[in-house]
Amino acid sequence: MTTEGETTTPAPPAGSARRALAGRLSWGLADQAASSLSNFVVGIYVARSLGLAAFGVFSLAWVTYGVVLSVARGLATDPLVVRFSGVPDASWRGAVARSSGTALGVGAAVGAACLAVGLALGGSVGPAFACLGVLLPGLLLQDAWRYAFFAAGTGRKAFVNDLVWGVALVPAMVVAARVGSVAAYLLAWGGSAAVAAVYGCVQSGIRPRPAGVRGWLRDHRDLGYRYLVENVGVSGASQLRAYGLGAIVGVGAVGVVRGAELLLGPFLALLMGLSLVTVAEAARVLRRTPHRLGRFCLLLGGGQAVAALLWGAALLLMPDRLGALVLGDVWGSASALIVPVTLGVAGAGLGTGAAAGLRALAAARRSLRSQLFASACYVIGGLGGAAVAGTAGSAWGVAAATVTASAVWWLQLRSALRERRQNPIPEVRTS
Repeated sequence: MTTEGETTTPAPPAGSARRALAGRLSWGLADQAASSLSNFVVGIYVARSLGLAAFGVFSLAWVTYGVVLSVARGLATDPLVVRFSGVPDASWRGAVARSSGTALGVGAAVGAACLAVGLALGGSVGPAFACLGVLLPGLLLQDAWRYAFFAAGTGRKAFVNDLVWGVALVPAMVVAARVGSVAAYLLAWGGSAAVAAVYGCVQSGIRPRPAGVRGWLRDHRDLGYRYLVENVGVSGASQLRAYGLGAIVGVGAVGVVRGAELLLGPFLALLMGLSLVTVAEAARVLRRTPHRLGRFCLLLGGGQAVAALLWGAALLLMPDRLGALVLGDVWGSASALIVPVTLGVAGAGLGTGAAAGLRALAAARRSLRSQLFASACYVIGGLGGAAVAGTAGSAWGVAAATVTASAVWWLQLRSALRERRQNPIPEVRTS
């Protein structure tokens, strides 16, 4: 059922509210640290063990996974976080059963398509996509549990779930190293995620309900389909840029860009860790102290941008010997992209503050408009730069695109906040 009208609830004492917020953010950071560490280790191991060309193939599969993950989040977990953060337990459990079932259904459907494409392609790329197709249901279900736990304010469970994934990954990576192929590393990474996905059912005491997919999509179609387009715009732009960069410059260039992004790995873990909880926290701010939402988003985005710039400055001071130890042969090319990649991440971090505010306001039209503009800039900047100046040109084009898009996000948030002040009728979904 939907309740309309002014939804501001009494704010708890400032001190306790800040402590609760700090606790939830801390678990978000800890969870993302555990998740990103496993992904970082896999990426570094592949880069060092298999060389630039194989790492490029691995990166193509990784980017494709990102697109599918965005589909599942748009249809399943984004509406869950927006409408079921801080609701009664019974409402949360029913929503999570249907949301996780939706994520599982997306993984099964798209996974079957990836498997068929991989078998048809053959060569060096085909096996990687075939493996990805088999792994997608488990990968998407594991991610769905993370968002469900953060919607409930129990980030500790999400952290434990990612810790289980990391522990299961260790023996799987040992086996993959003996095989020494991209497919083996993908199976190790995705297979261990499936272990964590099963454990998520134990943690929550909830079984995914694929039969509830149709009802979930119908009930949340006003948000879900817009978030689907928005999320796919993000990851789809990354995929188009990766494929286009491979076609214009070569598959090795995809590996170089991925290597530069890995150097930003710890900071990206921070950014993604915050993103797990920022929409839920922004929704809480909106309900309790709506006049503080703009300031909350500004502090969130500005803090991330400054942190990205500081991390990039530290990378520029890193000795070549240490960089080669981390990335092997990829270091030489990737290190030349530190400045543009850092600026791009800083621009993206600034924009995430405004994006969290638009999500909390359920301003799906404005959010979608901003993301489509950002995605178009990303593709044009990335591929246009590649055509003009190769891999470095692509990196600088993306940096310019993300900074420009960030300005658009903030303009849209300002307009949405003005509209809310004039017509304050937010929606809270309780079932």
